[in-house]
Amino acid sequence: MSLVVLHARRSGSIGIEQLARESGLHPDVVRRLVRLGLVTPPFGPDAAARLARASRLRRDLGLNYSGAVLATELLARIDELEGRLARSTSNGRRTR
Repeated sequence: MSLVVLHARRSGSIGIEQLARESGLHPDVVRRLVRLGLVTPPFGPDAAARLARASRLRRDLGLNYSGAVLATELLARIDELEGRLARSTSNGRRTR
């Protein structure tokens, strides 16, 4: 095992090729989505899922790459806000 791979595993970051395998996308598609800013190095544990989601939106809704990136980012923000709302609601119930 190379030092680069070992370091990537320890730090939680991965390379384009591994990210492509995990997301089920061609490395060129991954590079394009990276250039559009959907994910940025070092790639975190959710990067493959975000790429796969963008690819599904592109395929299923006929979006171009930029539209798929925007939709993916908006959906991630909605997920985050819904999680925060759920936590604040459950915290509010505990204190009453």
